[in-house]
Amino acid sequence: MGNKSLLLAFGVVVCCLSFAEEQWTNVFNGQSLDGWTPKVKGSLLGENPGNIFRVEDGMLSISYDEFEEFGGRFGHLFIDRPLTNYRFRCEYRFVGEQISKGPGWAYRNNGIMVCCKAPEMMKLKQSFPECIEIQLLGAFEDGKARTTGNLLPLKNSIDVNGETTTRDVPGCPSLPLGEWVESETVVSNGVIQQYINGTLTFEASNPRSKTDGASMASGYLALQAESHPTQFRKLELLELD
Repeated sequence: MGNKSLLLAFGVVVCCLSFAEEQWTNVFNGQSLDGWTPKVKGSLLGENPGNIFRVEDGMLSISYDEFEEFGGRFGHLFIDRPLTNYRFRCEYRFVGEQISKGPGWAYRNNGIMVCCKAPEMMKLKQSFPECIEIQLLGAFEDGKARTTGNLLPLKNSIDVNGETTTRDVPGCPSLPLGEWVESETVVSNGVIQQYINGTLTFEASNPRSKTDGASMASGYLALQAESHPTQFRKLELLELD
C-alpha cells in the first residue's frame, strides 16, 4: 500500500473515531426526569413517593428527606429503552446522612444496574430488578477498607477470568463523602467493563439469568436508591451499534 493510501486509511479511521465521540448524548437534561421512569418498592411503576428521585441545582438527586424512616423503599430509576452495546458515564457523590433504619450495608451505597429485565416485570414489592449491578460505595469515616465499582451479579451467573461466578467482585478504593467520582460502564457484545476515575475495576462476560439461564447481554439501565442521599451529574450515553 502506498503512502497516499496509508494516509487515506488513517484519515478514515480518525474521522470514524471523531464521529463516534460526537455521538455522546446527555440522557439527563438537568431540569426534569424526562426519559427516566421510577419504580419504588411498594409503589406502582412510574410513581415517585416522597419525591425520592428529584432534580436539584441541575443534578439528579436521590433523597428520603420526606420520610421519617426508610421503610424498605428500595428504588430504581430506569432509562426509557433497552440497550445492547453502549458506554454510560456519569459522576456521583454521596452526601448527608443515611435515613433512619436504612440497612447497615446500604450506608453510602448506590448502584448502576445494567442488563435489567423490563421495569414492567418488577412486582409491587420487589426490592431489586433482575440485573447485573455495578455497586457504588463511599468510604467509611474510620478509614476501614472499602471498594467501589464492584461487580454484583445478584445471584445471576457471569464469567470472570475464565470462570463462572455468582459472587461479588471488589473494585478499587472508595472515595470520601462529598467527593465527586467519575464512573464509566461499558456493555458490549456480552462483555461488561467498569471504570472508576479512569481505572478498570473489573471485566466480566456472558451474564446469564438465575431464573432460566437465558443471556442477559442486553436490557435496561437503572440508577438505584438504597437509603443514602446520592447525587449524579453529567449522565451521558454513547450507543455503539
